[in-house]
Amino acid sequence: MSTSVPTGVAPRPLRAAVVAVYGVFVAAGFGMATWASRIPAVRDGLDFSEAQMGVLLLTASLGSICALPLSGMITSRLGAARTVLGFAVLSAVGFTLATLAIDAGLPWLVRVGLFVAGTGMGVWDAAMNLEGAVVEQRLGKAIMPRFHAAFSFGTVAGAGAGALAAWARVPLTAHLVTVVVLQAVAVALCVRALLPARDPGADGTDPGGLDAAADPATAVEPARGHSVRDTLATWREPRTLLIGLVVLAAALTEGAANDWVSLATVDGFDTGGGVGALALAVFLVAMTVTRLVGTQIIDRFGRVAVLRGGGLAALAGVSLFALLPSLPLALAGVFLWGVGTGLGFPMGMSAAADEPSRAALRVSVVATIGYAAFFVGPALIGFLAHYTGYRLALLVLAVPVVVGLFAAGAARPPERASTLDP
Repeated sequence: MSTSVPTGVAPRPLRAAVVAVYGVFVAAGFGMATWASRIPAVRDGLDFSEAQMGVLLLTASLGSICALPLSGMITSRLGAARTVLGFAVLSAVGFTLATLAIDAGLPWLVRVGLFVAGTGMGVWDAAMNLEGAVVEQRLGKAIMPRFHAAFSFGTVAGAGAGALAAWARVPLTAHLVTVVVLQAVAVALCVRALLPARDPGADGTDPGGLDAAADPATAVEPARGHSVRDTLATWREPRTLLIGLVVLAAALTEGAANDWVSLATVDGFDTGGGVGALALAVFLVAMTVTRLVGTQIIDRFGRVAVLRGGGLAALAGVSLFALLPSLPLALAGVFLWGVGTGLGFPMGMSAAADEPSRAALRVSVVATIGYAAFFVGPALIGFLAHYTGYRLALLVLAVPVVVGLFAAGAARPPERASTLDP
């Protein structure tokens, strides 16, 4: 991690930017969990079957996947602050449209709304990760995991508020529209304090350094927005693609736990839904705590060592959960799984943004590869579970984790080494 700011108190604009990025991540998590918490009401409102709901929920992911490859070009032209705000508003519009369409009984319009919402969320996600990397570089410490922990806190708060709203029988439209409006307002307030990304100088050096950190107003957005040709060229960069594999492995292991660990616990150990929920809570707590302490771990040991250690922990955790007949030991495996998963995604985003001149493009490529996990993972594990059961099906995660272990060397900051780890 490059150090732009010496030890001591960071300049006021930088401290304000740190708080603002926390706010944007919390808002994103809160909004996403709010929608997820009311999915039963969505199903009831549309009277959809399980299969129809599966296709419906993929619509938002499809919007994200379609938009993410272009997010780097968009962010380089608009700047991170405008992109975050603009696509947060687009996400709010999409969810509002989908919610109103549920009341109107128009499933096709619900799908349009969710596609728009997914487009907004995808670009918003990439832009806020880019801004988080900019702030991290100015601050000189690996703070990105804490930003992702803030997202996790947002999801917990959103899910809790959604549960209360459902229990109190708050109408779906009133709940969701209120949340997305407040979310957009919160983002609008936060982006005022975000820092602009800066281009390297003509000689390839970084003109920001300590002076730019002390006076972020001197930093500038790229003078020229990146083109489609630049975007396509980024997809041919070996280091960027390897970092994408690291993020893909992290997203698959995290997403599989969110989707399946509760059900796998219930079916695999013949227990009740409460224990299944406990297993998911163990995973989420382990992952969130790891992200909170991740700054010190990464600064001490470096990205590559932490990525490899995390991959080994995730591999051990998944194996314990899938193979051991003891429920307490399996829960210990879930905890280890969460610890091993927590830092992969944020470190991958930081690594993609190491060089400011192409950070937006590289973050968009890495995010696109990572988000592909949300398409591949649930379907693949569900298919395998039909033949092996949920617990054994989760062993397939060993494949991407091992790939991530071999690709981890790509995350080393370029200035520290000219080649990848052996």
